[in-house]
Amino acid sequence: MKEMLLQYGSYSAWANERILSLILTLSPEQQQREVASSFNSLYKTVWHVWNAEHTWWKRFPGVAVMNGPGEPGSLSMEALADGLMTQDRAWLGWVEAFPEPSLQEELHYKNLKGDSYHEPYYQLLMHLFNHATYHRGQLVTMLRQIGIETIPQTDFIVWVRMRR
Repeated sequence: MKEMLLQYGSYSAWANERILSLILTLSPEQQQREVASSFNSLYKTVWHVWNAEHTWWKRFPGVAVMNGPGEPGSLSMEALADGLMTQDRAWLGWVEAFPEPSLQEELHYKNLKGDSYHEPYYQLLMHLFNHATYHRGQLVTMLRQIGIETIPQTDFIVWVRMRR
């Protein structure tokens, strides 16, 4: 299970880096342009992904204190991209260091509304990595809406093939 989580986390970081590299070539106006989506700009979507990952990070045991994205609009896109990539590397380090048998243990936590939940660590990590995949799909749609035609592939199988 640990190997699968390390692969999925590595894939997620790789895919984030590919899409962020493209977004960073765009003008600030393009990064902030409002389009129809859950979060209505490339900037706000990247901010959301990092904020969600950072929120989960603070719930996990034994993690180093890390700065989060702050309020939306408080950082440049470059700073957001750097922060998200730093967070991705931190997740991989956490998975690598966490004992495999403990991945089945449950984390007890409260959501942002204060409701209590508990799930196994491996399911929370799968949720976390899948959440990024979901929003990368939205980023691709937004990129197309603002007229970007050349978008890097971020499919899992492309990552697998590139590693061979």
